[in-house]
Amino acid sequence: MESMTLKCPVAIKAKVTEGLKSQMAAEIQDAIKKADMELQQIDFHAKRVMAEQVKIDAQGLTGLRQQIEAERQKRIDFKNHMVERLKETAGLEIGSEVVQGNMERFITVSVGDDLHKMMNAEILLEDGKIIAFRA
Repeated sequence: MESMTLKCPVAIKAKVTEGLKSQMAAEIQDAIKKADMELQQIDFHAKRVMAEQVKIDAQGLTGLRQQIEAERQKRIDFKNHMVERLKETAGLEIGSEVVQGNMERFITVSVGDDLHKMMNAEILLEDGKIIAFRA
């Protein structure tokens, strides 16, 4: 066999601009608002479900409370994480690079190729446009 085709990851990085910082902050703020809405919905439904549970079986109330509190805590933890990310986003320096995700590509390798160099491919974006390929 002279060559082989492999699927390997490509890191997608973005150059930090004011536009990117604004976009990232807006997405994070939307996630925070969604978490707040979910918390309100949980509280609203919890009152109704707990009132129904009392009528059916008061002993099941403790388990139901724990379940509701666990769901609330998940949302609170997520919201706190998003608040931290918002602070990190505000602190990003213009011109620095941030990883935005990964994609995959197919490469053909042959005997003697530097596999490490081929595996470390990156695409650099600036305001959504490709400005560089790095290998």
